[in-house]
Amino acid sequence: MKRTLLAISAIALVSTLALAQDPTVLPQADAAKYAPAPFPPGSQQAIIVGNPKNAEAYVIRVKLAKGTKVAPHTHPNDENVTVIAGTFHIGVGEKFDEAKGQTVKAGGFVSVPKGRPHFAWVSEDSIIQLHGVGPAGATFVNPADAPK
Repeated sequence: MKRTLLAISAIALVSTLALAQDPTVLPQADAAKYAPAPFPPGSQQAIIVGNPKNAEAYVIRVKLAKGTKVAPHTHPNDENVTVIAGTFHIGVGEKFDEAKGQTVKAGGFVSVPKGRPHFAWVSEDSIIQLHGVGPAGATFVNPADAPK
């Protein structure tokens, strides 16, 4: 009985502390502060919350220019993508093949399990939001495709 009460008290305390933290608010999409992203070349990113290099939740917005292609790769964590603007295409497999891709328009969502080889491209200027729990990263099927 004491253990049960102690467990309930601990859960209530953690919940109260979580609610006491101020939320991260990004009221308008253009309020994000973008900087050059390390990948893919020419892209820009805005880290909204968290740090993808750490074992914590993160949210990143990425601006991709029309024609950007991302070679087949995997991630050590589940990758969740929400398309904020534009048109994003994604395919599964170890070879880049647009015929095997799916089109995801603004408002659409994609979840790729960790370790699953996939590739992507955009057919117009686009903004995607990546969210997950780090540490994040990418391992390219063909190491020569990795950013230099």
